[in-house]
Amino acid sequence: MFKWIGGLWQKLKTPSAGWSLGALLGFGIVAGAAGTVGFNTMIHATGTTEFCTSCHSMQAFTLPEFQKSAHGHNRTGIEVSCSDCHIPHSFFPKMVRKTTAGMRDVWGEITGVISTQEKYDALKWDLANEVWAEMKATDSRECRHCHDAARMNPELQSAQARKQHASAQESGETCIDCHKGVAHVEPVDPNAPPPGEDEFSL
Repeated sequence: MFKWIGGLWQKLKTPSAGWSLGALLGFGIVAGAAGTVGFNTMIHATGTTEFCTSCHSMQAFTLPEFQKSAHGHNRTGIEVSCSDCHIPHSFFPKMVRKTTAGMRDVWGEITGVISTQEKYDALKWDLANEVWAEMKATDSRECRHCHDAARMNPELQSAQARKQHASAQESGETCIDCHKGVAHVEPVDPNAPPPGEDEFSL
């Protein structure tokens, strides 16, 4: 045992291209720790609402909607950030989403995909449906990170809310099936008939 430890210590002291193995190991540990801290700092900084809404498109169109919503301003003062709803909280899904969404959003900003109100309004239905489909596919995973149905107190809900939550659980519906306008103004389906008209109208 002691012989093995002594042999390891000797190797750690042995110079390697001018540096001992111990020095290289120590440098690696320090560099690894610094990289980990830097990485976590970057992930946190790029997940804030301030960062997410720092470009023109977000500042002009999505941020004002969010600030007026139940998630942006509420009676309890709970602070919700863009990443709470749009970025997974577990590590690997988070890295995938931040990479793919980041590249798409940067390219969209550079090319001016929603640089005007008209462009934003024209694309909003399609963009919203992409997000809703992602949330549906994950059983509203990001919603459930903050909202736990098992901890809800039905007695404090309205009769309508109690009925709808019970019905949703029975039918297997997920949060986003009903709560599509909680953070942004829900867009109107461009294919829907105008109010007061239906498929039987002349």
